[in-house]
Amino acid sequence: MTATLDRRLAFLLNRPEHLNLLTRSLHGIERESLRVDQSGRLALTPHPAALGAALTHPRITTDFSEALIELITGTHADHGPLLQELTDIHRFVHDKLGDEVLWTQSVPCELPAETDIPVGYYGTSNIGRLKAVYRQGLAHRYGKAMQCIAGLHFNFSFAEPLLAALGQGEGCSEQKDRQSQQYVSLIRNFNRYSWLLMYLFGASPAIASSFMADRPHALEALDATTLYLPYATSLRMSDLGYQNKVQSGLRPCYNDLTTYVLRLYEAVSQPWPDYEKIGVKRNGEWLQLNANVLQIENEYYSSIRPKRVAASGERPLHALAERGIQYVEVRCLDVDPFSPIGINASTTHFLDAFLLYCMLEDSPLFAEGGHCTESAQNFMTVVKRGREPGLTLNRQGVALPMRQWAEQLLTDIGACAQVLDQAYGGTAYASSVAQQRDKVEDVALTPSARFLSALKESGLSLQAYTLALSQAHARTLRDTALSAAQQASFQAEVEQSLEAMREQEQAPQMDFDAFVEAYQSGLDLH
Repeated sequence: MTATLDRRLAFLLNRPEHLNLLTRSLHGIERESLRVDQSGRLALTPHPAALGAALTHPRITTDFSEALIELITGTHADHGPLLQELTDIHRFVHDKLGDEVLWTQSVPCELPAETDIPVGYYGTSNIGRLKAVYRQGLAHRYGKAMQCIAGLHFNFSFAEPLLAALGQGEGCSEQKDRQSQQYVSLIRNFNRYSWLLMYLFGASPAIASSFMADRPHALEALDATTLYLPYATSLRMSDLGYQNKVQSGLRPCYNDLTTYVLRLYEAVSQPWPDYEKIGVKRNGEWLQLNANVLQIENEYYSSIRPKRVAASGERPLHALAERGIQYVEVRCLDVDPFSPIGINASTTHFLDAFLLYCMLEDSPLFAEGGHCTESAQNFMTVVKRGREPGLTLNRQGVALPMRQWAEQLLTDIGACAQVLDQAYGGTAYASSVAQQRDKVEDVALTPSARFLSALKESGLSLQAYTLALSQAHARTLRDTALSAAQQASFQAEVEQSLEAMREQEQAPQMDFDAFVEAYQSGLDLH
């Protein structure tokens, strides 16, 4: 343990008021999943009206495709209510899906032809059209299949008084700037050590061969319809999945918020030749919002994002620049295929301890092209080869066995877990770290190894096995009905979302071309 980490942990342990502030951290989850029919094929039906309006519902929406549902919890201080809300949302959704089920894997089911994958529709209001055009742009740039990959996002914030008490972010005159500097420091460490999350929680070692189509790859055939890498942890997060070569030169190293914002601002302002060839419009129909490296900042694919709640119509970059970082969004987690809701309590507890470690540990600045690149290479090595015997990673230019480094990290993360258990009471955090130690000691316990083993033992294709698992999860969720009060509350949200969408569409709309121009220039669109 470094002297800095030891000192900061002691600072927390010796102050009951600071331990109490730890329990005011907030958590939220966003879980993506494809809707599929009883044969495991992508649902070509519109987003069910019984689930409300995807544009305006606060907890049930869609991502890229009409079939790619996204379930969003509120924020909670405790993990129990967080996971209970996620479970309740899943139960309500499954109650309304009829014969459809949610696909329990990050990698897609067997997909139809690109032209038949339905892009998300958000109605006729300007903001709804903007969301749809943005997704059309994604389809033209990257193909629809890649956009059907699903993930699970974990949103996390520390209590602001705790950040103030820790006293990091020296040299900043305003609290919002000190807080942003603390979160940027956390993000640097997250990038250094997030390879560990991919080893511990990566769960997509195989992919349907149809997903690769005619794309070149070095995958091996597991069966006639399934491709895999023997030691992969997360093909979703590899260069075969949700990655983009155009963005590879963007990688902001998070030395400060201003540089991060400027890098992304340049990307949303700078034309890219290949995207200029697509064109912005064709025969009066919008193809993409613009021909820049990024249409909007949300197009940047990263394993973690600094976030600030933006007002309706406000650019996220503007919100960050004006008011600083409010929370972080961890985006590299695969959907847990063995959980009906895509994640379990042990994982959420470990993420708390991991993020506390990233906040408290020394976080030197990245040298341009130095440790930032090294961290990205370590991450990519683990997603493709994380279970390979004797695998080494690069730590500050020195080759180090991955297992040795993981054990060292888990010792320090375990110390953070002990502080969290002291704050919350119980042993949930220490238990979560112990479970991760078991995975380091026995690679067969990792989700990627467990999934591959179960897939092989089943004798089924990836498609058939995942469908069977998805149907079993659907039965589990449907076996426990929501209470009448819960049903009524969810139903009220559905009706409110539909009414809110009607009101938006009936309100006077400015010319759409002018609306897009105003949005991209950062004007107030309230």
